[in-house]
Amino acid sequence: MGKAPAAPYPPEPREEEPQELQFGDLVDAVLEGVDWSNQRPPRAVRLRRLELRTCRLTGAELSEAQLSDVSFTDCRLDLASLRFAKLERVVFRDCRMSECDLYEASLKDVLFEHCELREATFTGVSVQRIELRGCDLTGLHGVDALRSARMPWNDVLENAPLFARALGIEIVD
Repeated sequence: MGKAPAAPYPPEPREEEPQELQFGDLVDAVLEGVDWSNQRPPRAVRLRRLELRTCRLTGAELSEAQLSDVSFTDCRLDLASLRFAKLERVVFRDCRMSECDLYEASLKDVLFEHCELREATFTGVSVQRIELRGCDLTGLHGVDALRSARMPWNDVLENAPLFARALGIEIVD
């Protein structure tokens, strides 16, 4: 039986906050309502000890990003690219992540809770202690990458057709 993912370490925000936040490397911050839609940083992003709440990252380019101890709550990451990203101790809670691209990403201690992952790409993802709770996995690509993931029994039953298709099982009436 696998272990549950480890929780992220909380941020330790500084007394003085920067006047204008730029999409890029961030450490020890709590961000709310930030809109970084379609942002493309000049290099790979590093995010550590962050809490993002009601932020919008639709279409954001986070390829090869490194995310450690980050929690996303009620955020939009639909069409975001996390290709080849490294995520460690990351929580996605109540997030819209339809068509999010996690191709070849490395996920360690990651929790997806009540997230919409419709048509998301998990192809080639390496996982270690990930958990999916109450997520919409309709049309998920790369289902086989979830081989060691943890899920509540009701979620497994709800997604049985998706898992059957991935295994090549023909469902008959």
